[in-house]
Amino acid sequence: MESLIKSQHAQQLAGHNSSTGKNTSTDMMPATGLAMSSDENMMLKLIQQTHSPDAREVQVRGLLSLVEDILDRATLDSQDTNASMLPLPTEDKLMQSSMMSVLDSVSYAIDRVACEIAYKSLTGSDAHEITMSVFEHLSSFHWDGKLVLTLAAFALNYGEFWLLVQFYSKNQLAKSLAMLKLVPVQNRVTLESVSQGLNDLIREMKSVTACVVELSELPDRYITPDVPQLSKILSTIPIAVYWTIRSVVACISQINMITAMGHEMMNTQMDLWETSMLANKLKNIHDHLAETLRLCYRHIEKQRSAESLKVLHSLFDTTHIDNMKILTALIHPKSDISPLQDGMTKRKVHLDVLRRKTVLLLISDLNILLDELSIFEQIYTESRRNLVGVDGKSHMPYEVVWVPIVDPIEDYERSPNLQKKFEALRQDMPWYTVDSPKLIERHVVEFVRGRWHFMNKPILVVIDPQGNEASLNALHMIWIWGTEAFPFTRSREEELWRKETFSLNLIIDGIDSVIFNWINPDNYIFLYGGDDLDWIRRFTMAAKATAKDSNVKLEMAYVGKRNHSHREQTRRISEVIRSENLSHSWAEPPLMWFFWTRLESMLYSKIQLGKADDHDEVMQGIKKILSYDKLGGWALLSKGPEIIMIVHGAIERTVTVYDRTWKTHVPTKGYTKAMYDHHHDEILRETGKPCGHFDFHITARSGRIPEKMNCFECQRPMEKYMSFACCHDEKFHEDENYNF
Repeated sequence: MESLIKSQHAQQLAGHNSSTGKNTSTDMMPATGLAMSSDENMMLKLIQQTHSPDAREVQVRGLLSLVEDILDRATLDSQDTNASMLPLPTEDKLMQSSMMSVLDSVSYAIDRVACEIAYKSLTGSDAHEITMSVFEHLSSFHWDGKLVLTLAAFALNYGEFWLLVQFYSKNQLAKSLAMLKLVPVQNRVTLESVSQGLNDLIREMKSVTACVVELSELPDRYITPDVPQLSKILSTIPIAVYWTIRSVVACISQINMITAMGHEMMNTQMDLWETSMLANKLKNIHDHLAETLRLCYRHIEKQRSAESLKVLHSLFDTTHIDNMKILTALIHPKSDISPLQDGMTKRKVHLDVLRRKTVLLLISDLNILLDELSIFEQIYTESRRNLVGVDGKSHMPYEVVWVPIVDPIEDYERSPNLQKKFEALRQDMPWYTVDSPKLIERHVVEFVRGRWHFMNKPILVVIDPQGNEASLNALHMIWIWGTEAFPFTRSREEELWRKETFSLNLIIDGIDSVIFNWINPDNYIFLYGGDDLDWIRRFTMAAKATAKDSNVKLEMAYVGKRNHSHREQTRRISEVIRSENLSHSWAEPPLMWFFWTRLESMLYSKIQLGKADDHDEVMQGIKKILSYDKLGGWALLSKGPEIIMIVHGAIERTVTVYDRTWKTHVPTKGYTKAMYDHHHDEILRETGKPCGHFDFHITARSGRIPEKMNCFECQRPMEKYMSFACCHDEKFHEDENYNF
């Protein structure tokens, strides 16, 4: 710190002594508001000329604590004296011995400064002259040492004054000494005037001194001259020291004037102007230093975070025998606490419970959807139930840990609502949870955002038993295949896709047993969505009429909309559909959320695996559903598991004109062929094919957004846009999307 102040001072002097004759350092405090005048720049030059610290070190912390204790007991608003009733500091032999060793090395300097100020203030010396004299006497000490020693000299003077006042009526020795020193112990007005006049100033003196000491203790490795803003700010410390010492001079001068003139001063109103001016000056300096400390700590934290981040990246690039180093670095690097809570027992446990296991890190903020948690819990609970051994215990090959991210963490610390929200969320989680968001350090949050593409939407990072990243986000695999995707690696994902075809089984598997039971070769099934209730009524009634007339068995199910902002509207529509018996519809909102999330997950999975969407039937089918959903009503028709067609809202017109058009072709072509031909040959010729349009949320769950994508209708490249959307629901945030 000392070298940094010297370096910056040299630059200021160079600016001040330039050939123009003007001070070029007026931008010294661009961000914190303590700009120095030209007079103060000259003063700084004079102060620096007295400054030549040697290798001696003063234990300023211990000495400052003693000085503050004296001043706290001597500057009470009520002086009659209850001051002695303040609790005493801890006094053990070790502490006293340590303090005595500190005082042995500096007592001469303290006495000398006290005498210097007292003598010169009585002889009428100028306050600036006395202050510079103190700098000369303390030239061999660092800035914090100069300040604490001067404050100690003042404590000797001021503490003695009030000690005599407090014990005047109780102790004959104190009474005699007070008389000898002309302390006006019997003049209440004068004593109150002294107290009121100096208390504010003394408080600011202590505050500035504490800040200077704290700044001097900052590690030099982080506060260096190559950080221009900080170095400019810290260069004002000598000025802060100057004005604090000058305030000490003013205080001692006033006390000495009272005791020297004795009863002549008893009825004289003290001039409070100087002390008031100095108190305001020191308050401004303190505010600046406090802001300086905040900037310094933020800078230090940033530097330490960068170092820790580098170490964390290096740790993930190293081979390990188990996963403990990785998990410890991510969740809590210290062994002083048990950082996890067991979701089943609600007891705190150590990270050792995860040793050599596959660990699924469920990373989210506190706005994770309850629908998402509900479905994830069902999958997790079912997996545990299916893996219970003959001993009655679950033999899960993996464990889940919820890692809550609150960024910045200060929001969590000062918000009781966020703290309650965290507790409410983890209360129902049956898996392990990190015991507090405060355990997740800032560099870990940065690591999660940078390496794993976390952007507030939940991700599921898989760490294998050796601490390797098996998957940067396995949520899409969980939504598609559940725990069948274990161990959640890329090779397992590719293996599972090789077994799949684009069928109704894939679209609906694991969501609704009612629909799944419909899937047999003799059944025709319509899945449909949208938020236009009139369109839904017309479509469902006309579709059922065509099936009845064609003597085929048709089942229909409403699946809602992808956009969560339509959640309440979709819920009301679903209720109407059930009450009017228009079709099957899910009563539980999580099922609709799960349906659309699985479709998105399939798309992201394919993108992550780098599959060519132009030739992938799963990609083409999902893109159609997602695109038509944005346009309004849509429908998917299947015969058994085989998907016949995916169409937009014009399908309502197709089924409505059944009697006048394609009814006659059903006996020869069959129900689905007749409907398909009429829709594509007649209806689309009139309405035209709709533009392909759908969104990728910027998080994209997989951490990837395709650079290009072709239209599923015409196969031409789609244009790419960026948009912002907000769904006006407290459970959701402003969303940023890429639109194709």
